[in-house]
Amino acid sequence: MKDRPPTRREAPRRGTTPGLSLAIRIQARPWRDVADLRQRIALATQAALAVAPLQPLAGAELSLLLTDDRRIRGVNRDWRGFDKATNVLSFPAAPPGRVAQSPALGDIVLAHETMTREAQADGKSLGDHLSHLVVHGLLHLLGEDHETPDQAERMERLEIAALARLGIANPYADSDPLDLAATPAPTLTSAAS
Repeated sequence: MKDRPPTRREAPRRGTTPGLSLAIRIQARPWRDVADLRQRIALATQAALAVAPLQPLAGAELSLLLTDDRRIRGVNRDWRGFDKATNVLSFPAAPPGRVAQSPALGDIVLAHETMTREAQADGKSLGDHLSHLVVHGLLHLLGEDHETPDQAERMERLEIAALARLGIANPYADSDPLDLAATPAPTLTSAAS
């Protein structure tokens, strides 16, 4: 028997990973079918932290919202001015120079349908693609970006190194890293300035 009204939403489930406190909220039902979802997210955050030059305050909170295309489109429109769905958005709680002192690292929002389409189109598992985008989003929160060719190459190297720690193949093996900066992929986005 539940002792709360059925319309009340559950609080995000909290977990810990070395260096971070994770708050994961599932807003779209298909995420519940992803095998080892919480463990995969925790391992991806650990891998990103292991390669990131900038480290967060010990115990800083990282919030992940696992949603759908309709909802991420609204977030993308309202916060970034782009009226379209995307795979991942990152919203840092502090500028890079203050990450090491901030008790909140920021928010990562992930859309299930877009990620599923991308994984299928690239012949990847959804779990591996999820790990990649968690790494990507977390690196944005830690001050990394891909606006210039040098930034794109650096961020790709960090992503590849983090994913290698997880036994995941280089997602950029068939692409020119400079193309990512010259024509930013519309689905690899960040709210970081």
